[in-house]
Amino acid sequence: MSSATALYLSSAESQSGKSALAVGLLAEACARGGRVGVFRPLVLDRAHDPLIELLHPLSTSPLEPAAGVGVTYEEMRADPEAATSSVVDRFHTFAADHDTVLVVGSDFTDVPTPTEFSTNAALAAHLGAPMVLVVPGTDRSVEECATAAELIVHEARSRHADVAALVANRVNPDQLEQVRDVLTRRLPEVPSVFAVPADALLSAPTVHDLMASVDGRLLLGDETRLDREVTGFVVAGMTMPHVLDRLREGCVLICPGDREEVLLATILAHRSSTFPSLSAVVLNGGFLPTPQVTRLMEGLGVELPIISCTTGTMSTATAMHAVRGRIGTRSSRKIERARALVHGHVDIGALLPSPSERRGAGHGTRVVTPLMFEHDLTARAREADAHIVLPEGTEPRILRAADTLLARRVARLTLLGDEAEVRDRAASLGLHLDEAAVIDPRTSPLREEFTTTYAELRAHKGMTPEQAHDLVTDGAYFGTLMVHGGHADGMVSGSITSTAHTVRPALEVIRTAPGVSVVSSVFFMCLADRVLVYGDCAINPDPTAEQLADIAISSARTAAQFGVEPRVAMLSYSTGGSGSGADVDKVRTATAHVRERAPELLVEGPIQYDAAVDPAVAATKLQGSPVAGHATVLVFPDLNTGNNTYKAVQRSASAVAVGPVLQGLNAPVNDLSRGATVRDIVNTVAITAIQARG
Repeated sequence: MSSATALYLSSAESQSGKSALAVGLLAEACARGGRVGVFRPLVLDRAHDPLIELLHPLSTSPLEPAAGVGVTYEEMRADPEAATSSVVDRFHTFAADHDTVLVVGSDFTDVPTPTEFSTNAALAAHLGAPMVLVVPGTDRSVEECATAAELIVHEARSRHADVAALVANRVNPDQLEQVRDVLTRRLPEVPSVFAVPADALLSAPTVHDLMASVDGRLLLGDETRLDREVTGFVVAGMTMPHVLDRLREGCVLICPGDREEVLLATILAHRSSTFPSLSAVVLNGGFLPTPQVTRLMEGLGVELPIISCTTGTMSTATAMHAVRGRIGTRSSRKIERARALVHGHVDIGALLPSPSERRGAGHGTRVVTPLMFEHDLTARAREADAHIVLPEGTEPRILRAADTLLARRVARLTLLGDEAEVRDRAASLGLHLDEAAVIDPRTSPLREEFTTTYAELRAHKGMTPEQAHDLVTDGAYFGTLMVHGGHADGMVSGSITSTAHTVRPALEVIRTAPGVSVVSSVFFMCLADRVLVYGDCAINPDPTAEQLADIAISSARTAAQFGVEPRVAMLSYSTGGSGSGADVDKVRTATAHVRERAPELLVEGPIQYDAAVDPAVAATKLQGSPVAGHATVLVFPDLNTGNNTYKAVQRSASAVAVGPVLQGLNAPVNDLSRGATVRDIVNTVAITAIQARG
């Protein structure tokens, strides 16, 4: 019998929003730590299940996706008894490698059958997994929702399933409290009742979904924008001015292909700051733009998807209107929205034991996967509620990251740049950054304050107010001065500039913390089963022994701040007293400095990498050391060694490298690699927010 905690998510109706809830519950479970997997007892196709393909990459499971599949519908119909036995066996085999398993019941869109929910309830009983039942509230009164809830709870209990919670999903936001109160009163035997509001984004189809529904093809525009969600339709059955009046944010215009004046006007409206941003234009009827108009659009650099289909206006509109929104592997905004909704409206603590309770029950694990670490970063940053400034406000990766950060409530954000340009760029990418502040350093009232501040701080270097007035409009300087003046808690920059461009203003304005002689950096190296801290791999080329001690102490403090118990290894090509030479002596001296300045730290050095991390090697090279074989903080003797090692481990061991994280400053400023992905930026902002709150 598995010791894993399991929850069985199921509904008795189609279009319940179960997939979105599964995304959110999975994120909440992962944030609590441990190995979290997704199991699907019934699927249409064992080799291709869209929900497994969506959820497995979001989990912290060590197994392949196929391990989380039970049986097919065909197998269940052919021999229910044998299929049920197979599901139970496969579930317990899967659960043995996990601390928490989210079981997601079958989809009513697959094979409709009146007994499908009964089958799910019976399976939940066989698996010993408490059920989380989902009742859709769309287009229902409070009374209708309550009646549907009573029926599904009764049916689950009649199959001997344990009902842990009931979720009324897609509820009218104005009726949330009423629905929750009525369900709680009518179903007192259900331990937990939640109500989650309807969300337009989650129910919206993407441009790609609509294009597929009419067998359309992309004539022009950016293919990546086919993933944008569609909020509505406008059918161009009127003259051009009236069409423009009816355009709405995120809508799709359905227009006969020979209405070129409407097409061109719509493209211009989409690019104009006085009209809403559209998701796509669909040219129906099989008519294509003339060569002259096509050449004109190509010259305009049109990014808005222009799609062609052969169906008539009515058929096109009907087919597209029937498309149902779904969450796919590329639906990053929907995934983030689902996470945010569940986090805000479902108490996962009422459904799952706490990590300490799991450990007390023998369920604990010391394994920490990259996804677990990232989930923990998000949770810690959300609690910190810090305000972070992002100077590169028009860079698409920064904007996409900002959208994710706001959706996850990771931090409050200020973007720097011309506000119209920033907002227009975000809208063209299909992003919603209304909650982010935008400041133009050139026109901000803060410019004068920062001019005075910077001129005073750098007066000893000959800085004049006139020079400062120009310099503070630079995003990195303006953002750093915002942090210095308390207008923001931290800054993240460097996606399109050098490390020096980010670090120099920080050294000039924020300066080093008391007792720290050098600013340094660490990378969090997220391996398959643990997180190691590497320092310094980005800033100091050849630190002295004193600086190396500073780096070690700062790295240990950073590790502890992010939940990594610091055991510090001062790395060298020699272990213990086996070697000599200037480089080894520097590390030996640095180790002595660390022991003198921070006697509470567990530190060993000089020590080779293998002796630091491998218990078997440590047993032969350095017996009796509390650090050898178990080091978590690895301090490299110079930048050449550190930078090459982190990149070698990152590429060869498929590790996730989070950083560089700057340390030793009076306030947090962090640098991004120019190759930083959106995921890197999100992680760095989360780290900066946590640093800001200590």
